[in-house]
Amino acid sequence: MRPLALLLALVALPLAAQPAADWHLADPDSGTPGIALDEAYALVDGRTPREIVVAIIDSGVDPEHPDLAPVMWVNADEIPGNGQDDDGNGYVDDVHGWSFLGGADGQNIERETYEITRLVRSYRQRAAAGDVEAAARLPELEAALDEAVREYSFYRVMGSGMLQQAEAADALLRERFPDTYDPADPGALAVGMDAEAGRAQQQLVGMAAQGLSLEALQTMMEQVDSALDYGYNVDFDPRGIVGDDPANMTERYYGNADVHGPDPNHGTGVAGLVAALRGNDFGIEGVAPNTAEGAPVRIMAVRAVPDGDERDKDIANAIRYAVDNGAHIINMSFGKAYSPEKSVVDEAAQYAAERGVLLVHAAGNDGKDIGTADNFPNDVTTTGDLVSTWLEVGASTADVGALAASFSNVGDEEVDLFAPGAQVKSLAPGGETQIADGTSFAAPVVAGVAALVMAYVPELSAEEVRQVLLDSVTDFSGKTTPQPGGEMAVPFETLSVTGGVINAAEALRLAMERAGN
Repeated sequence: MRPLALLLALVALPLAAQPAADWHLADPDSGTPGIALDEAYALVDGRTPREIVVAIIDSGVDPEHPDLAPVMWVNADEIPGNGQDDDGNGYVDDVHGWSFLGGADGQNIERETYEITRLVRSYRQRAAAGDVEAAARLPELEAALDEAVREYSFYRVMGSGMLQQAEAADALLRERFPDTYDPADPGALAVGMDAEAGRAQQQLVGMAAQGLSLEALQTMMEQVDSALDYGYNVDFDPRGIVGDDPANMTERYYGNADVHGPDPNHGTGVAGLVAALRGNDFGIEGVAPNTAEGAPVRIMAVRAVPDGDERDKDIANAIRYAVDNGAHIINMSFGKAYSPEKSVVDEAAQYAAERGVLLVHAAGNDGKDIGTADNFPNDVTTTGDLVSTWLEVGASTADVGALAASFSNVGDEEVDLFAPGAQVKSLAPGGETQIADGTSFAAPVVAGVAALVMAYVPELSAEEVRQVLLDSVTDFSGKTTPQPGGEMAVPFETLSVTGGVINAAEALRLAMERAGN
């Protein structure tokens, strides 16, 4: 689910605020609050890294992207495409990972409902069957669903009118000035302008001054339409594609080996930030130490996040799959407000922690304090235990004066640290790149730094690496930032446990010190 808080924050971002595409890698001493990656690599020059596997539980990953193909995890015990489970792990042809959103016939789920929609549908059925407890809770759930539908319906009405006008203005200028009109800079047209074209130009220039491009408006409306047509539609249920029993939380062996899926844009962007090839003059520079000469950090793709809310069953199985197949780190750039089977996810997270796997989770994009607003999954189990290898990550910006991204969730006890997650350049399917925003893209920066530390300092456990990352942040105590989701300036250190932004160089330095090397 991509909340309106993030959508509206993106379209409201002033054009002048766009930072350098690779700002997230910068040395914070330069004035840009990046992760000091060049300094980190200077510390390990001449050392040989060990292989680390990072599982990306997401929408899918493009395994043929030139910046990712050489770094994809390969299940060496599986013979590709023979239709058999050669290694006996229960998953047929899982060469680069697995999808829990597909059927054995090769079909795949793309869109899904939100969890609140599924809850309303379930509780209606239970109430109709005479379940008194379900009948008692149903009004609360229906009210939450109705409120969401009203909110998105408002933006559909408001946005569709704006979009029609903007598309008409764009079409007119394209027709009148086919050789000189630049949609990215509508104000550049200065000659040969009649009154009608002038009005069209004025409209687009006014939008651009507010950071609202035609492309951004189109993206926002696509998200709004998808939410109303699918996410909040109680009559929409694509789960039959998978062929499992959605109510059976112990069922593990379903899905298919298509880790690409219908739309791997989000997961490809996440994977790129972790481990894209470095130094190849293509795409982007990933955080992990992968080059054409060697790629010690491998990407395992586990597809479990649709366009809509992920199911607890799928996430639990995705975590267990990653752990059982050798992942050292699991990146989880997803979240939702309801988790009816939270205990199943909790058990899987504890399973990972007990086996020394680091779990990196995006804090979410609602601009809320998740100490009071639910965001699942999280590191506090239904039994009150903490998952010891869990990191919760907020998104920071390139602006030291507004360090917390306006959309980022926060929490002085719930969010562990921040990482660059606003206007960062990453990969897109088909060999392309994209500029990305969200805590979804802050989490893989942390996962990449964790992989870097684990690769060069193998003596430390996952819990020890977690503590190193927390103890080595760039400290921004004393800095104020606009409160995400509001306007009041607040001390940055009140928004997370550490009050800092991840620092790769300091993390490596501290890790080597604690390991005695």
